[in-house]
Amino acid sequence: MSDTVESVIVAIDGPSGTGKSSTSKAVAAALGLSYLDTGAQYRAITWWMISSGVDVSDPAAIANAAGKPVIESGTDPAAPAITVDGQDASGPIRTQEVTSKVSAVSAVPEVRSIITALQRSIAAAAEKGIVVEGRDIGTTVLPDADLKVFLTASPEARAARRSGEIKGSDVSATREALIKRDAADSSRKTSPLAKAGDAVEVDTTDLTLQQVIECVVTLVEEKRGTLAQAADATAEAAR
Repeated sequence: MSDTVESVIVAIDGPSGTGKSSTSKAVAAALGLSYLDTGAQYRAITWWMISSGVDVSDPAAIANAAGKPVIESGTDPAAPAITVDGQDASGPIRTQEVTSKVSAVSAVPEVRSIITALQRSIAAAAEKGIVVEGRDIGTTVLPDADLKVFLTASPEARAARRSGEIKGSDVSATREALIKRDAADSSRKTSPLAKAGDAVEVDTTDLTLQQVIECVVTLVEEKRGTLAQAADATAEAAR
């Protein structure tokens, strides 16, 4: 757990298209917390490998190269940044080529070990607390997070949202790609996409983004209240 009530650590997991990024950034901004998009880190290392000529269909080649790039993530929810070896990667990591290959790269244990260590160090350094979003935050990266939220939505709703983000994309094809990505992320041996046993599940299918944000903000505020009461009780007992 975080050391103070104010520095609450929030883990938000779920598959693509459930509103994780938009929700996480907005919640962090509303509550004065730092923000970390862990998916961007996996995209960054995937982009680096593609750019460096690493065969991303070969797990051994990926493992051998995993420790080479230096990835740095900014934690300002208003302007999250990510660099690889000092180069801005925020644009290149969103290409379709990276999207199609990130699951294969992120499934390699050596990659997950390196990125997980990076994520934990960033969370530990967030003095005011942090909202960390991804697929295995509550289960693997930060199993002791103060609050865990798992966002879900129907494949149809997720495909419609993702297609709206990508001009000219086909909703049906997007839906199939999302389902394929889910299967790959959920079945990998190392840190699969999964809901933590103590996570609060929020189905965003029929909710607006603002409604989802308000729901999660309320959950965080309730957790802060619970932590404050526990701290007061501990202090009273120590007197």
